[in-house]
Amino acid sequence: MIDLYPPDLPNTTARPRLLARLLEAMRRANVVTLLGPRQSGKTTLARTYAHVQAAHTWFDLEDPEDIQRLAAPKRALEALRGLVVIDEVQRQPALFELLRVLADRPGNPAKFLLLGSAAPQLIRGVSESLAGRVETIAVSGFELADVGANAQAPLWLRGGYPRSFLSDSDADSLSWRENYIQTFLERDLPNMGFTMPPSHAARFWSMLAHHHGGIFNASELGRSLDLAHTTVARQLDWLSSTYVMRLLPPWFENLGKRLVKSPKVYVRDSGLLHALLRIPDHHALLGHPKLGASWEGFVVEQILACCGDRDAYFYATQSGAELDLLLLRGSRRIGIEIKFSDAPRSTRSMHVVRDDLKLDQLIVIYPGTHNYPLGEIATVMSLNAALEFLSML
Repeated sequence: MIDLYPPDLPNTTARPRLLARLLEAMRRANVVTLLGPRQSGKTTLARTYAHVQAAHTWFDLEDPEDIQRLAAPKRALEALRGLVVIDEVQRQPALFELLRVLADRPGNPAKFLLLGSAAPQLIRGVSESLAGRVETIAVSGFELADVGANAQAPLWLRGGYPRSFLSDSDADSLSWRENYIQTFLERDLPNMGFTMPPSHAARFWSMLAHHHGGIFNASELGRSLDLAHTTVARQLDWLSSTYVMRLLPPWFENLGKRLVKSPKVYVRDSGLLHALLRIPDHHALLGHPKLGASWEGFVVEQILACCGDRDAYFYATQSGAELDLLLLRGSRRIGIEIKFSDAPRSTRSMHVVRDDLKLDQLIVIYPGTHNYPLGEIATVMSLNAALEFLSML
């Protein structure tokens, strides 16, 4: 059996891919936004970048002193030079109009780095007031590139939130995630305008976890929750907008076949998924009915973190042919099948989807470490090898 026991965890705060993206974005734009869920590492990333700047000023809008410093925001901000970082910026949406003015000044005396949780007021402020002036970078938890291939097992079990991943034990990690979920439901969602009572939201999120990796069926979930299917779809959109859920769209093409046209639903962080499913450790994970779906979601998130989620789809026909992930890269079509197996084998579905979609390459990703051809139809790769290959496309 594949060894899934975690090695010693790397004590890392380095985020090479995200830091490179931040450097490029700050070079191009006068305003950059780091957007993502609470505790995903936005502040640490910003401090890493700010540390090497000649001059920077930091405001934390959860700090009463910093709130007071910005009581007269125009006077406080227009005299600043260099890098200006504003953390939890969604707490003062009125700042966006001022930032538009400051970003348009001749000579660009200051650049602004804004940090915030995904909230309607932040997204609306960025899209309405800073359109054309801002670059946005989505920040999730640690990726495999951040922690190294040897830490793949604990990253999968515990998820990428830094405090969860770096916990001293699996039990401590699970406790942190359970507290995070409770705080998210009881404080964060209401602060963002999510009107469902926390107890109902907890049940809804738990049910979504049990549908992880499946086709989203609003009517089925609605019947289970005694809610209208339109309400279920709206609530899922809320959770998706806060970066805790992912809706992976289906691929449509005029193929003359009956295609699945509803999205797939995933809990984006595997650690939160395991907490919602009450999976405490690797032994429990290996025996859980959602093992394959958990591995699929983990791999999907790692790939989309590496390659971006633009032009990423799944493919499924009503007759049963499926492809877990389709990536369009220019004129190339890369198909990805995800299997939790010691030695994946070719299937009839692989042949069908390769012909249907005219794939340039089909990759099968499994939890092992060896890479080998699967006849002429596909190549079996470890997750780390697949990420290295896809990053070069």
